[in-house]
Amino acid sequence: MTQIYERVALIGLGLIAGSMAHAMRRDGLAGEIVGYAKSAETRATVRELGFCDRVTESAAAAVENADLVVLCVPVGAMEAVAKEIGPALRPGVTVSDVGSVKRTVVDAVGPYIPDGAHFIPAHPLAGTEHSGPRSGFAELFEDRYTILVPVPDSDRAAVDRLGDLWRAMGALVEEMDPDHHDLVLAVTSHTPHLIAYTMVGVADDLRRVTDSEVIKYSAAGFRDFTRIAASDPVMWRDVFLNNKEATLEILGRFTEELFALQRAIRQGDGDHLHGYFTRTRAIRRGIIEAGQDTDAPDFGRVKARKG
Repeated sequence: MTQIYERVALIGLGLIAGSMAHAMRRDGLAGEIVGYAKSAETRATVRELGFCDRVTESAAAAVENADLVVLCVPVGAMEAVAKEIGPALRPGVTVSDVGSVKRTVVDAVGPYIPDGAHFIPAHPLAGTEHSGPRSGFAELFEDRYTILVPVPDSDRAAVDRLGDLWRAMGALVEEMDPDHHDLVLAVTSHTPHLIAYTMVGVADDLRRVTDSEVIKYSAAGFRDFTRIAASDPVMWRDVFLNNKEATLEILGRFTEELFALQRAIRQGDGDHLHGYFTRTRAIRRGIIEAGQDTDAPDFGRVKARKG
């Protein structure tokens, strides 16, 4: 493929940054990839893995003369990083991010972006329960959506160029307003994660079911909850602290639905339960038809082989 950026700086070198680097290197999308991570151990690991051409000792050094800077740090760390790199950004650079919340990022990062630079927040809807520099892989974004969230004065050509990069890495690209993004993600990601954390916590509290039984007899539902609940705790702490209103709104709606189901079970209202489950089953079919999951038996999981 054609090179899209001459120099890309990745600030934070975990799953998303590592996957971006692998994808860009695979397809020649960047002339040079420069990385920075706060942890010296992470920097050493990335030098060992070699998915960045250079790893610097500061975020400011990483962004020097970069055409694209991507903030791949937890949402709560965005402001401090933006403040550090702001003076080092060259005119014409595009600054983006991969945070799961967008309004807070717009408000925290925007004031530190100098005139002449292009600020275009983004959010790739892709990930695994794994984190750290060893967890990235080039195919992470393929056929997954990346949402661009241009701010009012975003340069159209810069937005299109960033979209071209994400498409070249395999993503499906759409644009969205930051507040609407946060509401959508509260429904599709944030509240489900909170419920998963809660359900795993409930299992831990029910001492009538032993720890060994919870692990040994984990059916598909609980097993999927544990996968979700294994996600990076720092990232998810920051998500909930920075998307309070939308998450609480959807959580309130979830509580109402849960009470209605409790009432139906208590009263033996099979018609209500059947109708509810029929509607929710249709949503699952829609996700499969949209290519965002597979209908393979056992959700495409690879069986562990004996011997």
